[in-house]
Amino acid sequence: MREHFLLDPAVVFLNHGSFGACPREVFADYQRWQLELERNPVEFLGRRSGDLLTAARRSLAAHLGAQATDLVFVPNATTGVNTVARSLNLQPGDEVLTTDHEYGACDATWRRACAAAGAQYRRVEVPLPFDADSWAARLLATITPRTRLIFASHISSTTALIFPVAQLCAEARRRGVLTLIDGAHAPGHLTLDLDAIAADFYTGNGHKWLCAPKGSAFLHVRPEHQAQVEATVVSWGYVAEASGHTGFDAYTGSTPLQRRLQWQGTRDIAAFLAVPAAIAFQQRHGWPVWRLRCHQLACETRRRVAQRNGLEPAARDADHGQMVVIPVRCGDAEALRRRLFEQHRIEIPVTQHAGHSFVRLSVQAYTTQAELDALVAALAAEGV
Repeated sequence: MREHFLLDPAVVFLNHGSFGACPREVFADYQRWQLELERNPVEFLGRRSGDLLTAARRSLAAHLGAQATDLVFVPNATTGVNTVARSLNLQPGDEVLTTDHEYGACDATWRRACAAAGAQYRRVEVPLPFDADSWAARLLATITPRTRLIFASHISSTTALIFPVAQLCAEARRRGVLTLIDGAHAPGHLTLDLDAIAADFYTGNGHKWLCAPKGSAFLHVRPEHQAQVEATVVSWGYVAEASGHTGFDAYTGSTPLQRRLQWQGTRDIAAFLAVPAAIAFQQRHGWPVWRLRCHQLACETRRRVAQRNGLEPAARDADHGQMVVIPVRCGDAEALRRRLFEQHRIEIPVTQHAGHSFVRLSVQAYTTQAELDALVAALAAEGV
Protein backbone atom coordinates (compact mmCIF):
# COMPACT_ATOMS: atom_id res chain seq x y z
CA MET A 1 0.00 0.00 0.00
CA ARG A 2 2.95 2.38 0.46
CA GLU A 3 2.97 3.34 -3.22
CA HIS A 4 -0.52 4.82 -2.81
CA PHE A 5 0.68 7.41 -0.27
CA LEU A 6 2.87 10.49 -0.49
CA LEU A 7 4.96 9.80 2.62
CA ASP A 8 8.69 10.55 2.75
CA PRO A 9 10.49 7.18 2.31
CA ALA A 10 13.35 8.44 4.48
CA VAL A 11 11.10 8.55 7.55
CA VAL A 12 9.59 5.62 9.45
CA PHE A 13 6.11 7.12 9.78
CA LEU A 14 4.29 5.55 12.73
CA ASN A 15 2.14 8.55 13.65
CA HIS A 16 -0.90 8.33 11.41
CA GLY A 17 -3.06 9.14 14.43
CA SER A 18 -1.98 12.77 14.72
CA PHE A 19 -2.82 14.17 11.29
CA GLY A 20 -3.39 11.14 9.08
CA ALA A 21 -1.93 10.70 5.61
CA CYS A 22 -3.78 11.20 2.35
CA PRO A 23 -3.50 8.73 -0.56
CA ARG A 24 -2.22 10.10 -3.86
CA GLU A 25 -5.52 9.66 -5.69
CA VAL A 26 -7.53 11.28 -2.90
CA PHE A 27 -5.13 14.21 -2.77
CA ALA A 28 -5.45 14.53 -6.56
CA ASP A 29 -9.24 14.64 -6.22
CA TYR A 30 -8.87 17.36 -3.57
CA GLN A 31 -6.67 19.42 -5.90
CA ARG A 32 -9.09 18.83 -8.79
CA TRP A 33 -11.87 20.45 -6.74
CA GLN A 34 -9.60 23.38 -5.89
CA LEU A 35 -8.79 23.93 -9.55
CA GLU A 36 -12.44 23.70 -10.49
CA LEU A 37 -13.31 26.30 -7.86
CA GLU A 38 -10.74 28.74 -9.29
CA ARG A 39 -12.11 28.45 -12.84
CA ASN A 40 -15.21 30.37 -11.74
CA PRO A 41 -15.32 30.99 -7.97
CA VAL A 42 -18.72 32.72 -8.13
CA GLU A 43 -20.38 29.87 -9.97
CA PHE A 44 -18.68 27.22 -7.83
CA LEU A 45 -19.32 28.75 -4.41
CA GLY A 46 -22.42 30.76 -5.17
CA ARG A 47 -24.39 28.41 -7.38
CA ARG A 48 -22.94 24.89 -7.26
CA SER A 49 -21.69 24.39 -3.73
CA GLY A 50 -25.07 23.51 -2.26
CA ASP A 51 -25.60 20.51 -4.53
CA LEU A 52 -21.95 19.47 -4.26
CA LEU A 53 -21.97 19.53 -0.47
CA THR A 54 -25.29 17.67 -0.36
CA ALA A 55 -23.84 14.87 -2.49
CA ALA A 56 -20.71 14.67 -0.32
CA ARG A 57 -22.80 14.55 2.87
CA ARG A 58 -24.89 11.70 1.45
CA SER A 59 -21.78 9.67 0.72
CA LEU A 60 -20.41 10.31 4.20
CA ALA A 61 -23.76 9.55 5.87
CA ALA A 62 -24.00 6.17 4.14
CA HIS A 63 -20.49 5.34 5.38
CA LEU A 64 -21.24 6.41 8.96
CA GLY A 65 -24.65 4.81 9.36
CA ALA A 66 -26.34 8.20 9.63
CA GLN A 67 -28.89 10.42 7.92
CA ALA A 68 -27.41 13.10 5.66
CA THR A 69 -29.82 15.67 7.12
CA ASP A 70 -28.17 15.21 10.53
CA LEU A 71 -24.63 15.87 9.28
CA VAL A 72 -22.73 19.07 8.65
CA PHE A 73 -19.12 19.49 7.56
CA VAL A 74 -16.67 21.26 9.87
CA PRO A 75 -12.89 21.75 9.48
CA ASN A 76 -11.93 19.44 12.38
CA ALA A 77 -13.39 17.64 15.39
CA THR A 78 -12.20 20.39 17.73
CA THR A 79 -14.46 22.79 15.83
CA GLY A 80 -17.31 20.33 16.34
CA VAL A 81 -16.69 20.29 20.10
CA ASN A 82 -16.49 24.10 20.19
CA THR A 83 -19.75 24.36 18.26
CA VAL A 84 -21.57 22.26 20.86
CA ALA A 85 -19.92 24.12 23.75
CA ARG A 86 -21.06 27.43 22.24
CA SER A 87 -24.61 26.13 21.79
CA LEU A 88 -25.23 24.46 25.13
CA ASN A 89 -26.21 27.65 27.02
CA LEU A 90 -24.66 26.52 30.29
CA GLN A 91 -25.93 28.15 33.47
CA PRO A 92 -24.19 28.80 36.81
CA GLY A 93 -23.95 25.56 38.76
CA ASP A 94 -24.33 23.29 35.71
CA GLU A 95 -21.87 20.44 35.23
CA VAL A 96 -20.13 18.97 32.21
CA LEU A 97 -18.90 15.48 33.04
CA THR A 98 -15.89 13.89 31.33
CA THR A 99 -12.95 11.52 31.84
CA ASP A 100 -9.28 12.18 32.53
CA HIS A 101 -8.37 10.71 29.10
CA GLU A 102 -9.69 13.53 26.90
CA TYR A 103 -7.79 15.45 24.23
CA GLY A 104 -6.09 18.53 25.65
CA ALA A 105 -7.53 21.03 23.16
CA CYS A 106 -11.07 19.88 23.94
CA ASP A 107 -10.37 19.93 27.67
CA ALA A 108 -9.37 23.56 27.15
CA THR A 109 -12.61 24.24 25.27
CA TRP A 110 -14.78 22.96 28.10
CA ARG A 111 -12.73 24.56 30.86
CA ARG A 112 -13.14 27.93 29.18
CA ALA A 113 -16.84 27.45 28.41
CA CYS A 114 -17.61 26.31 31.95
CA ALA A 115 -15.56 29.10 33.54
CA ALA A 116 -17.39 31.73 31.46
CA ALA A 117 -20.79 30.33 32.49
CA GLY A 118 -20.00 29.65 36.13
CA ALA A 119 -20.41 25.93 35.45
CA GLN A 120 -18.18 23.05 36.57
CA TYR A 121 -16.07 20.84 34.33
CA ARG A 122 -15.64 17.59 36.24
CA ARG A 123 -13.13 14.94 35.16
CA VAL A 124 -13.66 11.36 36.34
CA GLU A 125 -10.57 9.22 36.75
CA VAL A 126 -10.48 6.12 34.54
CA PRO A 127 -7.57 4.08 35.95
CA LEU A 128 -5.14 1.88 34.09
CA PRO A 129 -5.14 -0.99 33.31
CA PHE A 130 -8.38 -0.13 31.56
CA ASP A 131 -11.58 -2.03 32.36
CA ALA A 132 -13.98 -1.54 29.47
CA ASP A 133 -16.78 -3.39 31.25
CA SER A 134 -16.97 -0.83 34.07
CA TRP A 135 -16.15 2.33 32.09
CA ALA A 136 -19.68 3.55 31.38
CA ALA A 137 -20.92 2.67 34.88
CA ARG A 138 -18.01 4.59 36.40
CA LEU A 139 -19.02 7.75 34.56
CA LEU A 140 -22.75 7.32 35.09
CA ALA A 141 -22.27 6.84 38.83
CA THR A 142 -20.99 10.40 39.11
CA ILE A 143 -24.04 12.07 37.49
CA THR A 144 -25.71 14.67 39.69
CA PRO A 145 -28.94 16.66 39.22
CA ARG A 146 -26.76 19.47 37.78
CA THR A 147 -25.14 17.35 35.06
CA ARG A 148 -26.07 18.80 31.66
CA LEU A 149 -23.77 16.86 29.37
CA ILE A 150 -21.28 13.98 29.31
CA PHE A 151 -18.31 14.54 26.99
CA ALA A 152 -16.20 11.50 26.10
CA SER A 153 -13.89 10.24 23.39
CA HIS A 154 -14.72 7.25 21.22
CA ILE A 155 -10.99 6.54 20.91
CA SER A 156 -8.80 8.45 23.36
CA SER A 157 -5.85 10.39 22.01
CA THR A 158 -3.25 9.95 24.75
CA THR A 159 -4.03 6.33 25.65
CA ALA A 160 -5.58 5.05 22.36
CA LEU A 161 -8.41 3.30 24.22
CA ILE A 162 -11.71 2.45 22.53
CA PHE A 163 -14.49 3.52 24.88
CA PRO A 164 -17.86 1.68 24.69
CA VAL A 165 -19.82 4.85 23.99
CA ALA A 166 -23.11 3.33 22.77
CA GLN A 167 -23.82 1.94 26.23
CA LEU A 168 -22.98 5.31 27.78
CA CYS A 169 -25.24 7.24 25.40
CA ALA A 170 -28.22 4.95 25.92
CA GLU A 171 -28.08 5.14 29.71
CA ALA A 172 -27.38 8.89 29.75
CA ARG A 173 -30.46 9.50 27.58
CA ARG A 174 -32.55 7.42 29.97
CA ARG A 175 -31.38 9.74 32.76
CA GLY A 176 -32.03 12.91 30.78
CA VAL A 177 -28.36 13.83 30.29
CA LEU A 178 -26.97 14.94 26.91
CA THR A 179 -23.92 13.26 25.35
CA LEU A 180 -21.19 14.59 23.06
CA ILE A 181 -18.79 12.00 21.67
CA ASP A 182 -15.41 13.09 20.35
CA GLY A 183 -14.86 10.63 17.50
CA ALA A 184 -11.74 12.32 16.15
CA HIS A 185 -9.99 8.96 15.64
CA ALA A 186 -13.04 6.82 14.83
CA PRO A 187 -14.03 7.27 11.12
CA GLY A 188 -12.01 4.83 9.03
CA HIS A 189 -10.67 3.23 12.22
CA LEU A 190 -13.90 1.64 13.45
CA THR A 191 -17.03 0.51 11.64
CA LEU A 192 -19.47 3.23 12.68
CA ASP A 193 -23.25 3.28 13.00
CA LEU A 194 -24.03 6.73 14.36
CA ASP A 195 -27.78 6.12 14.40
CA ALA A 196 -27.18 3.09 16.63
CA ILE A 197 -24.69 4.89 18.90
CA ALA A 198 -27.36 7.60 19.25
CA ALA A 199 -25.20 10.28 20.84
CA ASP A 200 -26.91 13.64 21.00
CA PHE A 201 -23.82 15.11 19.34
CA TYR A 202 -20.98 13.22 17.62
CA THR A 203 -18.01 14.82 15.89
CA GLY A 204 -15.29 13.07 13.91
CA ASN A 205 -12.37 13.75 11.59
CA GLY A 206 -12.02 12.72 7.97
CA HIS A 207 -8.34 13.60 7.77
CA LYS A 208 -7.12 10.97 10.24
CA TRP A 209 -8.04 7.32 9.72
CA LEU A 210 -10.46 7.94 6.85
CA CYS A 211 -7.44 9.31 4.90
CA ALA A 212 -9.32 12.35 3.56
CA PRO A 213 -7.56 15.73 3.11
CA LYS A 214 -6.77 17.99 6.05
CA GLY A 215 -9.70 20.23 6.93
CA SER A 216 -12.41 17.58 6.51
CA ALA A 217 -14.51 16.65 9.53
CA PHE A 218 -18.17 16.48 10.52
CA LEU A 219 -20.62 17.19 13.29
CA HIS A 220 -23.61 14.87 13.69
CA VAL A 221 -26.60 16.29 15.60
CA ARG A 222 -29.78 14.43 16.49
CA PRO A 223 -32.82 16.17 14.93
CA GLU A 224 -34.32 17.34 18.22
CA HIS A 225 -31.20 19.41 19.00
CA GLN A 226 -30.50 20.98 15.62
CA ALA A 227 -32.45 24.19 16.21
CA GLN A 228 -30.25 25.08 19.19
CA VAL A 229 -26.88 24.59 17.48
CA GLU A 230 -25.08 27.87 16.82
CA ALA A 231 -22.26 28.34 14.32
CA THR A 232 -18.92 29.59 15.56
CA VAL A 233 -19.17 32.28 12.86
CA VAL A 234 -22.41 34.16 12.12
CA SER A 235 -22.73 34.72 8.39
CA TRP A 236 -25.10 34.34 5.43
CA GLY A 237 -26.51 31.06 6.68
CA TYR A 238 -28.37 32.97 9.37
CA VAL A 239 -29.71 35.44 6.82
CA ALA A 240 -30.94 32.57 4.66
CA GLU A 241 -32.68 31.01 7.64
CA ALA A 242 -34.39 34.26 8.56
CA SER A 243 -35.39 35.50 5.12
CA GLY A 244 -35.05 32.52 2.82
CA HIS A 245 -32.86 34.54 0.45
CA THR A 246 -29.18 35.55 0.27
CA GLY A 247 -28.59 36.13 -3.42
CA PHE A 248 -26.81 32.76 -3.63
CA ASP A 249 -28.05 29.28 -4.54
CA ALA A 250 -25.58 27.67 -2.15
CA TYR A 251 -28.21 26.18 0.13
CA THR A 252 -29.91 23.77 -2.24
CA GLY A 253 -31.10 20.71 -0.35
CA SER A 254 -29.65 21.88 2.97
CA THR A 255 -31.27 21.98 6.40
CA PRO A 256 -31.28 25.03 8.71
CA LEU A 257 -28.44 23.42 10.69
CA GLN A 258 -26.39 23.03 7.54
CA ARG A 259 -27.13 26.57 6.36
CA ARG A 260 -25.96 28.06 9.66
CA LEU A 261 -22.78 26.03 9.93
CA GLN A 262 -21.81 25.50 6.31
CA TRP A 263 -21.64 29.07 5.04
CA GLN A 264 -19.23 30.93 7.33
CA GLY A 265 -17.70 33.39 4.91
CA THR A 266 -15.51 32.50 1.94
CA ARG A 267 -13.57 29.29 2.46
CA ASP A 268 -12.17 26.38 0.49
CA ILE A 269 -14.66 23.48 0.58
CA ALA A 270 -12.49 21.16 -1.54
CA ALA A 271 -11.51 18.99 1.46
CA PHE A 272 -15.19 18.33 2.18
CA LEU A 273 -15.87 17.42 -1.43
CA ALA A 274 -12.94 14.97 -1.50
CA VAL A 275 -14.34 12.88 1.38
CA PRO A 276 -16.27 10.57 -1.02
CA ALA A 277 -13.00 9.84 -2.84
CA ALA A 278 -11.39 8.78 0.46
CA ILE A 279 -14.34 6.51 1.24
CA ALA A 280 -14.19 5.00 -2.25
CA PHE A 281 -10.43 4.42 -1.92
CA GLN A 282 -10.87 2.44 1.28
CA GLN A 283 -13.84 0.48 -0.06
CA ARG A 284 -11.97 -0.45 -3.22
CA HIS A 285 -8.97 -1.68 -1.23
CA GLY A 286 -10.95 -3.81 1.23
CA TRP A 287 -10.21 -1.67 4.26
CA PRO A 288 -11.73 -3.96 6.95
CA VAL A 289 -9.07 -6.55 6.09
CA TRP A 290 -6.32 -3.95 6.36
CA ARG A 291 -7.71 -2.70 9.69
CA LEU A 292 -7.56 -6.21 11.15
CA ARG A 293 -4.00 -6.74 9.88
CA CYS A 294 -2.92 -3.40 11.34
CA HIS A 295 -4.52 -4.16 14.71
CA GLN A 296 -2.74 -7.49 14.89
CA LEU A 297 0.63 -5.96 13.97
CA ALA A 298 0.20 -3.16 16.51
CA CYS A 299 -0.63 -5.57 19.34
CA GLU A 300 2.21 -7.91 18.41
CA THR A 301 4.69 -5.01 18.42
CA ARG A 302 3.51 -3.98 21.86
CA ARG A 303 4.02 -7.54 23.12
CA ARG A 304 7.55 -7.64 21.73
CA VAL A 305 8.51 -4.49 23.62
CA ALA A 306 6.81 -5.72 26.80
CA GLN A 307 8.78 -8.97 26.68
CA ARG A 308 11.93 -6.89 26.96
CA ASN A 309 10.97 -4.13 29.39
CA GLY A 310 8.48 -6.11 31.49
CA LEU A 311 5.89 -3.32 31.73
CA GLU A 312 2.19 -4.11 32.06
CA PRO A 313 -0.05 -3.12 29.10
CA ALA A 314 -2.59 -0.34 29.57
CA ALA A 315 -5.43 -2.49 28.26
CA ARG A 316 -6.38 -5.71 26.46
CA ASP A 317 -5.80 -6.09 22.74
CA ALA A 318 -9.57 -5.75 22.17
CA ASP A 319 -9.53 -2.27 23.75
CA HIS A 320 -7.36 -0.90 20.93
CA GLY A 321 -7.69 -0.70 17.16
CA GLN A 322 -4.89 0.25 14.78
CA MET A 323 -3.42 2.54 17.43
CA VAL A 324 -1.92 1.19 20.67
CA VAL A 325 0.14 2.60 23.50
CA ILE A 326 3.39 0.85 24.41
CA PRO A 327 4.45 1.41 28.05
CA VAL A 328 8.04 2.63 28.38
CA ARG A 329 10.31 3.83 31.19
CA CYS A 330 10.72 7.50 30.39
CA GLY A 331 10.84 10.65 32.49
CA ASP A 332 11.03 13.18 29.65
CA ALA A 333 8.52 12.29 26.92
CA GLU A 334 9.51 15.11 24.59
CA ALA A 335 13.21 14.24 24.80
CA LEU A 336 12.46 10.61 23.88
CA ARG A 337 10.23 11.68 20.98
CA ARG A 338 12.98 13.96 19.71
CA ARG A 339 15.65 11.25 19.94
CA LEU A 340 13.45 8.73 18.14
CA PHE A 341 13.05 11.17 15.27
CA GLU A 342 16.49 12.78 15.12
CA GLN A 343 18.59 9.67 15.77
CA HIS A 344 16.39 6.87 14.44
CA ARG A 345 14.23 8.78 11.89
CA ILE A 346 11.05 7.40 13.46
CA GLU A 347 8.04 9.76 13.56
CA ILE A 348 6.04 8.68 16.60
CA PRO A 349 4.55 10.49 19.63
CA VAL A 350 5.45 9.81 23.25
CA THR A 351 2.56 10.47 25.62
CA GLN A 352 2.13 10.55 29.39
CA HIS A 353 -0.93 9.82 31.49
CA ALA A 354 -1.35 9.48 35.26
CA GLY A 355 2.31 8.74 35.87
CA HIS A 356 2.63 6.35 32.93
CA SER A 357 4.70 6.98 29.80
CA PHE A 358 3.76 5.51 26.43
CA VAL A 359 4.98 5.37 22.88
CA ARG A 360 1.76 5.69 20.87
CA LEU A 361 2.03 3.46 17.82
CA SER A 362 -0.23 3.90 14.78
CA VAL A 363 -0.22 1.09 12.21
CA GLN A 364 -1.81 1.91 8.87
CA ALA A 365 -2.10 -0.14 5.68
CA TYR A 366 1.18 1.33 4.39
CA THR A 367 3.16 0.26 7.50
CA THR A 368 5.72 -2.51 6.93
CA GLN A 369 7.05 -5.14 9.29
CA ALA A 370 10.54 -3.70 8.78
CA GLU A 371 9.35 -0.36 10.14
CA LEU A 372 7.89 -2.02 13.23
CA ASP A 373 11.13 -3.93 13.70
CA ALA A 374 12.97 -0.60 13.52
CA LEU A 375 10.80 0.78 16.32
CA VAL A 376 11.41 -2.26 18.55
CA ALA A 377 15.16 -1.95 17.96
CA ALA A 378 15.17 1.79 18.61
CA LEU A 379 13.33 1.45 21.93
CA ALA A 380 15.79 -1.24 22.99
CA ALA A 381 18.71 0.99 22.02
CA GLU A 382 17.19 3.82 24.07
CA GLY A 383 16.87 1.51 27.05
CA VAL A 384 13.20 2.34 27.66
